[in-house]
Amino acid sequence: MPRRPDPVVHLELHTPDLAKAAAFYATLFGWEPESVRTYTAMGPGRGVVECPTPRPLWLPYVEVPEIGAATERAADLGASVLLSPREGPAGWRSVVSAPAAGQVALWQEKR
Repeated sequence: MPRRPDPVVHLELHTPDLAKAAAFYATLFGWEPESVRTYTAMGPGRGVVECPTPRPLWLPYVEVPEIGAATERAADLGASVLLSPREGPAGWRSVVSAPAAGQVALWQEKR
C-alpha cells in the first residue's frame, strides 16, 4: 500500500519588509494581519516573518511523524539542515534546504 503523503499544515512568508507584505496580502485577499508575540498571523495556516532574506519566499511546513528522524532523512538525501529540530509552544520544527528542491520546514505537533 502506498504511503500517504504528509500534509502541508502551514505556509509562512519570510520577507525583508513585513509591513509591505502584510498590506499586500490584506489588500489582495482580505487576510487580516494579527500580531502574536513576535509573529504576524494572516489567518488560519498562514503567517509572515520579517527576516534578512535576500528575497521574499514562502516556506511550507510539512507535518512529519518524528522530527528528528525526518530531519536526519533529509540530510541523508543531500539537504542542508538550516535549523536543527527546535521545540516551540505547539510542537517541534526544523528547516532543510536541498539544491533542486528548495526549502521546507518539517513540523511535529505536540500531542
